[in-house]
Amino acid sequence: MTKTCEHCCTKIDNLKVRFGNNTVLDRVNLHVNCGEVVAVVGPNGAGKTTLLRTILGEIPYEGQIVFRISGQESKKPKVGYVPQKLQLDLGSPISVTDFMLSAISRHPVWLGVNKELQQKAENALSLFSVEHLLKRRIGELSGGELQRVLLAIAMTPEPELLLLDEPASGVDAKGLSLFHQIVDNLRKNHDIAVILVTHDLVGIASYVDRLILLNRSVIAEGHPEQVLLNEELIKTFGPSLWNISRLPNLRAAEGDKNGDH
Repeated sequence: MTKTCEHCCTKIDNLKVRFGNNTVLDRVNLHVNCGEVVAVVGPNGAGKTTLLRTILGEIPYEGQIVFRISGQESKKPKVGYVPQKLQLDLGSPISVTDFMLSAISRHPVWLGVNKELQQKAENALSLFSVEHLLKRRIGELSGGELQRVLLAIAMTPEPELLLLDEPASGVDAKGLSLFHQIVDNLRKNHDIAVILVTHDLVGIASYVDRLILLNRSVIAEGHPEQVLLNEELIKTFGPSLWNISRLPNLRAAEGDKNGDH
């Protein structure tokens, strides 16, 4: 049974964010239930990253953000976050194990890693099929491998809300396909709310419950098939950025809506 906002959700009402005289977000209303994956798309400068950072509590805002966990209002839910960019010293000798444990444990890694902590790191990485990277240096990882390590950190311990800011940026086609599988797994096997910022409009559509078109405010919201055919989205991104002929199911759905046979 799908849980409602009375049980577990993130509820955003009339959100406004200003940087000086510049209004970055205005009248944003959004509800995300646990067990639901919501993708946020929009042009550069639309306020997508600002939205995530505001939910994290990093940016002051007007309006209201309410979290409900197990039917009770919560000021501090467990939140996992994968940022769009992470500044790392690629020449550093730090290993994936050290990097993981510095993020998920208070135990200083220079004091050594015991078997319990090692197993904890391995279990977290195994969720994303990268446990074999434990001894690799961070600087040796591909973009896709690094993003999966960051996802493992964000999921340890398992959050109530997971925020992903362009987590598949800079990965190759194989890595992108694997990321889609990861999103599908989160959706099916973890009872958490996921808000995912992406530019991969078409690729991610089959793996999310709702698509949000954001451009300072919510322009369109609904099932991915509906939003991908929304005139405002096509105006925003332009027909040259994606080819609707790749979406036979959407074309068929649009034909049925218009009474075509």
